[in-house]
Amino acid sequence: MAAKSGRLGTWLKMLAAGAVVCVGGPALVLYVQPTDEELFKKYNPELQKKSLERRYEKQKDFDDFVTRLKEYSKSDKPIWVVQEEDARKRREESLRQDFLSAEEAKARREAMRKESGLSSSDS
Repeated sequence: MAAKSGRLGTWLKMLAAGAVVCVGGPALVLYVQPTDEELFKKYNPELQKKSLERRYEKQKDFDDFVTRLKEYSKSDKPIWVVQEEDARKRREESLRQDFLSAEEAKARREAMRKESGLSSSDS
């Protein structure tokens, strides 16, 4: 009988130690970890100003990202495939816009040359 009570005591000690580790560990982390406001207050005033200025921009970028993810998830394809296709489309659109801008600038230069009376020879 004494052997069984020894085992029971060991089991109870181990359960208590496990509970302390499982509950106490995360509780200690929550107690020691600073909040976002505490970290922000420790910032250099210049960094605080930059952070406040960029807050709206970061929030907008995050909202755009979440919106795009929602659009990607509507497709039957995996999200990463749809994301690659969208990135390719965006790059092509950007290149097309750059080309159109260059053509427009070239046309403006030609118009200015004609107005000023210079020859319109192509280089």
